[in-house]
Amino acid sequence: MNGDKKNEQKMKTDKFNNKYRIPSARAVWHNYNGGDYFITICTAEKKHYFGRITNGEMTLNSLGLKLDELINNIRMHNPYAEIPVYQIMPNHVHLIVCIDEEYRDAACRDAACHVSMVGKNEKMQNIAEKCGLLSTAMGGLKSALTNYAHFNKIVFEWQTRFHDHIIRSQEEMNQIADYIENNPALWKSDKFYSE
Repeated sequence: MNGDKKNEQKMKTDKFNNKYRIPSARAVWHNYNGGDYFITICTAEKKHYFGRITNGEMTLNSLGLKLDELINNIRMHNPYAEIPVYQIMPNHVHLIVCIDEEYRDAACRDAACHVSMVGKNEKMQNIAEKCGLLSTAMGGLKSALTNYAHFNKIVFEWQTRFHDHIIRSQEEMNQIADYIENNPALWKSDKFYSE
């Protein structure tokens, strides 16, 4: 009987709003409030929402151009985040994200920041904030593009979550940067490739 109660208790913790949830893949020993990360964010069902690759070159459509703009302006909304290297692909985006906890409390002062907060799922944003500055920045980026798409009546959806890898050395940073920059040329051998 004691084993049944343990299983019942475990089942309760594996659910949120009476639905099973996937446990976090984040490193429990790391707070994600500082450091360098290799991030991959995919579109829902790996659909080609951002443009196409022709002759090894990525051509962005309007949604891809908006994502490019949001990435380049990330510091306006998240002053602690910098994205020195990134590549938008047809169905995903690769980024190197550098988080500097020193700028954690810097306030966003422009009107666009407050507009991008409209329509955000408050509960999800609160969860992201508890998961660290990296999740807050990536959640904000995803939310801003989703809001833009919905406002402009563009069909679009992200895959839930994103993949992160903690970058531990300059050598690793250089290897990842090379991979990101060469991603369009190697598209047909990419694990996310589809026609």
